[in-house]
Amino acid sequence: MKLNLQLWLKFSLLNLCLVALLGLIMRSKISFGFIYFDFNYLLHSHSHFAFSGWITHTIMTLMIFLIQDKISNSRLKTYKAIIIANLVCSYGMLIFFILQGYGMISIIFSTGSIFVSYAFGFYYWKDLKKLDSNLAAINWFRAAVLFNIISSMGTFYLAFMMATKSINEDLKLASIYYFLHFQYNGWFFFGCMGLLFWYLNIKKTDNTIYDLAFKLFAIVCVPAYILSLLWLHIPSWINVLAIMAAVIQVLAWFKLLVVLTQTYKHIFKNTDFLLRSILIFVCVALSIKFILQLGSTIPYFSQIASSFRPIVIAYLHLVLLAVISLFLLCYIYTNHFIMLTKKIKVGLLIFSLGVFLNELVLALQGLLPFNFPAVPNVNMILFGLAMFLLIGITIITYFSIKNKYVK
Repeated sequence: MKLNLQLWLKFSLLNLCLVALLGLIMRSKISFGFIYFDFNYLLHSHSHFAFSGWITHTIMTLMIFLIQDKISNSRLKTYKAIIIANLVCSYGMLIFFILQGYGMISIIFSTGSIFVSYAFGFYYWKDLKKLDSNLAAINWFRAAVLFNIISSMGTFYLAFMMATKSINEDLKLASIYYFLHFQYNGWFFFGCMGLLFWYLNIKKTDNTIYDLAFKLFAIVCVPAYILSLLWLHIPSWINVLAIMAAVIQVLAWFKLLVVLTQTYKHIFKNTDFLLRSILIFVCVALSIKFILQLGSTIPYFSQIASSFRPIVIAYLHLVLLAVISLFLLCYIYTNHFIMLTKKIKVGLLIFSLGVFLNELVLALQGLLPFNFPAVPNVNMILFGLAMFLLIGITIITYFSIKNKYVK
């Protein structure tokens, strides 16, 4: 019994298509005053579905696929049920957040997705014990599922405040940032690193930096949350922890990047040129992300970043689009889980260019507080780029679904 990986990855691509469509609709409301749907409802649907239906579904599916030869058929059936349950919750959030925002039904589906992640984490943690303990990817995967579970505490605390009607705006925002931090700096980042280490078949004993880098990233992930709270009046010693976390992440990342590129350059050279270019862009984007985090420890920059929404949007899109989404797309086609055809390459090129240009415009918009000139017709440009992204992922999805190749 095998996991039908191609089927579930086609769901991933379709879901990313829907995420891009929601992004386009939101941009149309900003640019043209599109009258249908509430903007905040669309935003909730867009963000929840991007996290659950696209990224979580894809990482979860790939992680299950990698260990399927080590588990029983009954356990694989359990994982299939988890994948289906996560998709049901994702589509439920997609629909009902649009219709009612944080209403009863959307909250039920949102809560359901959290419990699905608990089930996945419970079984996957146990099944990792069946693998060669020298595999470096194991620790990354363990940390990923752990941080995924930890992230839900932010959601539950937010729900508690709403239920008791004791909402403190600072604590509300801190809870949201808590969830976001442990999702994209925890679950997403560690999950993707685990996938990369598995692809390269890295052993802990190959180089001391592999285990050291993991330990450093895992240890500082918790204090790095403080970087999301620098807009609060917090004690100076806590600020010191945030600065230390940011410095350690930068040093660990660049040291790891140098070792990986030197050790596995022969693998990267044999990778398709477009996919190799996308991977380089992902590495550059991730490097910028860590540098920006370090820069945010300077009070002047942290105050501007927290008070100017375009900077927050630019940062989130940098992480979720330029790093996580492009990495996952690159991973799918590099491994030939879906055959990379010329038409899919065209879609990947369009989508990747769209990500780059979108991030560039958002970054320029974020520089306004630093007396940089405003981008003329910025909302129309961003609408056009949202269309560009949708066209790119639609091409990828359409020709991937038509692709009957099975690895």
